[in-house]
Amino acid sequence: MSQRTKIKALLQSQQTEIDVTVKGWVRAFRSNRFIALNDGSTNNNIQVVVDFENTDPALLKRITVGAALSVQGKLIASLGKGQIVEVVATEIEILGDSDPEKYPIQPKKHSLEFLRENAHLRFRTSTFGAIFRVRNSLAFAVHQFFQERGFVYLHTPVITASDAEGAGETFHVTNFDLDNIPKTDTGEIDFKQDFFGRATNLTVSGQLEGELGAMALSDIYTFGPTFRAENSNTTRHLAEFWMIEPEVAFNDLVDNMDLAEDMLKYVIKYALDKNADDIEFLTQRLTEEEKTKPQNERSEMTLLEKLQFCLNNDFERLTYTEAIDILKESTPNKKKKFVYPVEGWGTDLQSEHERYLVEKHFKKPVILTDYPKEIKAFYMRQNDDGKTVRAMDILFPGIGEIVGGSQREERLDKLEQRMNEMGIPTEELWWYLDTRRFGSCPHAGFGLGFERLVMFVTGMGNIRDVIPFPRFPKNAEF
Repeated sequence: MSQRTKIKALLQSQQTEIDVTVKGWVRAFRSNRFIALNDGSTNNNIQVVVDFENTDPALLKRITVGAALSVQGKLIASLGKGQIVEVVATEIEILGDSDPEKYPIQPKKHSLEFLRENAHLRFRTSTFGAIFRVRNSLAFAVHQFFQERGFVYLHTPVITASDAEGAGETFHVTNFDLDNIPKTDTGEIDFKQDFFGRATNLTVSGQLEGELGAMALSDIYTFGPTFRAENSNTTRHLAEFWMIEPEVAFNDLVDNMDLAEDMLKYVIKYALDKNADDIEFLTQRLTEEEKTKPQNERSEMTLLEKLQFCLNNDFERLTYTEAIDILKESTPNKKKKFVYPVEGWGTDLQSEHERYLVEKHFKKPVILTDYPKEIKAFYMRQNDDGKTVRAMDILFPGIGEIVGGSQREERLDKLEQRMNEMGIPTEELWWYLDTRRFGSCPHAGFGLGFERLVMFVTGMGNIRDVIPFPRFPKNAEF
């Protein structure tokens, strides 16, 4: 028996009249004669032509949607429309039967909500096949980008005793018997008896530990799962998601912006080159979806145009203060079209404001810098004006903020002062402060929520559709 060839390779084959073995799952079976077979290597199916008259009727009955097959036959030039080559079967083996009455992924249009409920099988649809091949390419491109530049990939802990963001929305980690939690004399939970001897949680960010690595290895990046126990049922939030967080010693805010812009362009270009068919399919899918929306809610760009838009434009860089002035004087603000009116300096920008700057005002991706310190985290370097910090956010069309970062506060006295102002206990982060005591230096980094990036590149509108097994309030299925 010849070795299995992937369908993608067969469809790109320059050879015909050769014997092949192909394996995959049945997408459709027409007229008891034509099988559409797919193995996940591409969105395109290969057509298998069955010798109907000389095939066992009992076998034909078992060729149903969802069944797994092994087909031996000859690869020939196709006479039919829609494919260049097809396989004329000489032998068909059923590797796994599928019950056509119960198999939920039938060859018809399914709602994304229905597919989320069947997330264990949704990989078999064209849409999700495309999404997860693109996700794979983006993940590989992230590693390749940093590795080519001499960065060290650092695995930061999933279990931690710190809350980097100070938001307090963390998942607790414990091995206590929940029916019998030990208490102290004062009635508080006695964490000294817990596994780690203290309260611990799932990490919300690898940044603080990443900074420790950068203070010796210079250029590091993390890429791992992070967790937020935020009771948020929106299209943009997950309880478990992946974060890319580089930290670079001796970088300032400008270096940080350059690195983030280069990385975004690199990974988007990689996906466009590697997954042209998938992105073409997703572009068509999104174009069809846009037609169902009211005229004023439709995107002015196709998915492909949006991706090219990010590659072909230098990102516009301006301060938060300049952005507020633009937004305050904007037509939608004056006409009270914004859901959240921009009243002045200190306003926490919403997605609608970010998208206005990108899509209407500058018509290019935007990097905003120097935010008010009140709306940013404790570790950001304070500017001399006493009001702002060396923060940066990158804003993309259709999505708003995709990257958040900053030059970090390397001065011990300033960092301790800011932590005290914000009520963050310095004694718990003694190890973090040590990096400011022993050989401190200017450094900077950023965080990119990987699923946000995948949403942007695939054009999907719900973050639950770009991670294989979404975790959100009241849902931890599969």
